[in-house]
Amino acid sequence: MLIRFRFNDVVYKSISIFFSLVLIFGVPATLIANEGSNDYFPHTLGSFWVYENQDGDKLTRRAVEQKTIETETYHAFGYEPALEDWTDYEHYVHPNFYQIRKDGIAFFVGDAVEKAFEAKLRKEMDADIKKQQGISTSPGVSADFSYEIKVEAKNDFYLLPTPIVFDKAWTATQISGSITLKLKMQSPDFQIPGGDQVNAIPIDLVEKGKVTAKETVKTLAGTFEDCLKIEYWYAEVKEKEDATKPASSDTSDIELTTLWLAPNVGIVKFVRKSAASKVEKSLELTQYEIKPTGSDGK
Repeated sequence: MLIRFRFNDVVYKSISIFFSLVLIFGVPATLIANEGSNDYFPHTLGSFWVYENQDGDKLTRRAVEQKTIETETYHAFGYEPALEDWTDYEHYVHPNFYQIRKDGIAFFVGDAVEKAFEAKLRKEMDADIKKQQGISTSPGVSADFSYEIKVEAKNDFYLLPTPIVFDKAWTATQISGSITLKLKMQSPDFQIPGGDQVNAIPIDLVEKGKVTAKETVKTLAGTFEDCLKIEYWYAEVKEKEDATKPASSDTSDIELTTLWLAPNVGIVKFVRKSAASKVEKSLELTQYEIKPTGSDGK
């Protein structure tokens, strides 16, 4: 009996009745001289960006009034339409609060990442467990599955550190927690020794990021030159392999998220690709207006 599901292509290879879990787990760095976070992430009040996803749905993001959270002052974004389903949340493009710091751009998204991670994982789990519920493993015996999820994420997601360096990986965020899987085997005719089984699977992931190139990007909003291409991927915290590489060349199961940031515009394109399932999710800039610095009195 095998349940197979994936979240962010940190692939849960197999969950048998014993609930085993497997997680998927250079080039000299080159400094991009005289460029900082503000060059690639304008945030003047009143600016807006309109994006369109792979299904033709629109998302408008606006720079709104800043807010103080736990004594820290953050810039803020508002979104139209408002998010209704946490499985649609992407922390790369949906931050409500963020800071432009001396060491880079940091999104304050910990609580949202926890909700989205759990929602996406539950969706995958529910779909597979539904197929297994009540399945008889032998005559007169049924097997029922259930689970509990606990997720904790760092408050900050580091979109882009400064100084900006090519081909040098950084830790963007970290997610921890556990999935407690329960198997109840029962029979109306006889008692099953060890019929109830509980296995706790740890979640201990680190998300890495790396600026890989400068590229010209064509979008519905126009063509943007000198865009930073940034790749993000997940790995196990205890992964021994080179953390500067998303995956080895012979790895078929990998999910890679790529952002393109244009100078004086910000995010112009987002793409997530899954090599195993051939699934691609995208977001592309269609319209924008960046208010001049000082136009809002900031």
